[in-house]
Amino acid sequence: MTERWLLADLGGTTTRVGLAGPEGIHAGSLHRFHNADFDGLSDVLRSYLEQVQPGAIQALSAGVAGPVRNEAAQLTNHDWFIDSAELRAATGAQSVTLLNDLQVQGYALDDLAQDQLHRLFAGADPQATATRLVMGLGTGCNIAVVHTTPTGLLVPPAEAGHASLPFATGRIGALVDHLGQVQPHRPVESALSGPGLSNIYEWVSGLQAAPESILSAHRAREPNATEALELFCQLLGQVAGDLALAHLPMGGLYFIGGMARAIAPLLDQMGFYEPFTAKGPYAPILRDIPVFLIEDDSAALQGCARYLRQLRA
Repeated sequence: MTERWLLADLGGTTTRVGLAGPEGIHAGSLHRFHNADFDGLSDVLRSYLEQVQPGAIQALSAGVAGPVRNEAAQLTNHDWFIDSAELRAATGAQSVTLLNDLQVQGYALDDLAQDQLHRLFAGADPQATATRLVMGLGTGCNIAVVHTTPTGLLVPPAEAGHASLPFATGRIGALVDHLGQVQPHRPVESALSGPGLSNIYEWVSGLQAAPESILSAHRAREPNATEALELFCQLLGQVAGDLALAHLPMGGLYFIGGMARAIAPLLDQMGFYEPFTAKGPYAPILRDIPVFLIEDDSAALQGCARYLRQLRA
């Protein structure tokens, strides 16, 4: 009998759920749920199974927007605690695997359709087995470093979104100093996320606004919105360049997430690339790293399925 797998991509705002097997994700199985409508992931999965009635589940794999420890996870930007034993009881799955959400994004890279990858900055041709780096920008911020090995992909967990913002001078330095008053450890995601863009805009303008409103205001030529987006993109360039030097992803840097899709068309004109490559004698290496946008909304579920296939190989 072909195995049936339950897949979940759990972000700070939305959870996506689907079904798969060794042959891949089942067509038409993807459902989206708003976290605010449920008490926890178990409730989401019970609701999904009641709607779909798929039959027995052999394995559950979930990407979770928070650190995973001892088969449990606490969401970073939501108050849900995720426990593997509770998920097993709620779904009847024989096995449950929790991974960080950016890990599963990394495991998806080899299964993405080429039309779901948009090349933002050319760089050199990606090296076939080189390290790749996925950077997620959404409700929060994190990275995944993707290694190709003889037995498949290896994607270690990370929580880089809560590393401290880099030293900077001028306007960006003043912004980083301000963010240190909001969160003393000055986490990267306090600036480089959806809420981070709102933080930047409030510092520039003294007004509160959601990211969608800031983008609309920029299109209407509102100067404060444009400055906030310029600061966001230039700081993103500096942080992404530092991460690229740390991991040398000659296979490419891949942006993913709702905020990444929103700002990708602005990166060039807003000054991302100069601070990304401004690394002294290492600038030629940074210029060789191609930069992509992942446009596949189900990429994390692809990664969950890939991880289960490797686990059972």
